[in-house]
Amino acid sequence: MKNIAVIGSGTMGNGIAHVFAQNGFNVALIDVNPTALEKAIATIQKNLDRQVSKGVLNDEQRETALGNIKTYAQLSEGVVQADLVVEAATENVDIKLNIFKELDKVCPPHTVLASNTSSISITKIGAATNRPDKVIGMHFMNPVPVMKLIEVIRGYATSDQVTNEIMELSRSLEKEPVEVNDYPGFVANRILMPMINEAIYTLYEGVAGVSEIDTVMKLGMAHPMGPLQLADFIGLDVCLSILRVLYEGFGNPKYAPCPLLINMVQAGYKGVKSGEGFYKHTPGSKEIIVSSQFKK
Repeated sequence: MKNIAVIGSGTMGNGIAHVFAQNGFNVALIDVNPTALEKAIATIQKNLDRQVSKGVLNDEQRETALGNIKTYAQLSEGVVQADLVVEAATENVDIKLNIFKELDKVCPPHTVLASNTSSISITKIGAATNRPDKVIGMHFMNPVPVMKLIEVIRGYATSDQVTNEIMELSRSLEKEPVEVNDYPGFVANRILMPMINEAIYTLYEGVAGVSEIDTVMKLGMAHPMGPLQLADFIGLDVCLSILRVLYEGFGNPKYAPCPLLINMVQAGYKGVKSGEGFYKHTPGSKEIIVSSQFKK
């Protein structure tokens, strides 16, 4: 695998493109929005500059990585030579199914189709194609250039050969792949999201405030970031979407999203991406303050 196509140029997509390009792969970054593509390239360049300033890369390596990325606004143009496609679009099952149906039509027969989904069934996605044996999950962690883990999710029909290829490919990115089976939430979010949801319930029921809950988990459990701050960072809409997948997939009320989370998302409070969730977030600043909604 030498030619990689990445669909979606948002936070995850540009991070995935960055990592592949940095490690010598030819990358086609695809997004229907030209402005989003321009923003993605600017973000990648800024992150590469940061790596140079820290001594992780030199100037020549930075320029080579940038040169490895080409942008496309048309899906069919970007995937025509792809050995692997990594889909990093919105966490919406209908959107993903439509993308994979189209990919199955326009990609070469040998192309492996991967999804960066954090919760949606790889088996279901694979069943939308005529190559379910070549459909797999590659769940990167955010921020992609920094985090080492990749959850490699094999669907019911994913072949051993494709699984082994993706595990080896992930190692070539200097990542640590972990193979998991296709059940709702996989491993990371099956464990993480109920914890975040319980933290939101703890706030909702008035047990403690935002900063108090996060402080307990940081100082008491050695978490680098409290669950409410982490929820803001992930995106409260994404957390809600994953919890709904868990709830529907298992039919267990313990996965039911907290009413407070539902209300916040409906009101547009989505965390970092909207500027406010449990905390207020100022672009370009690391300082965060508790949202006025939750101040005593």
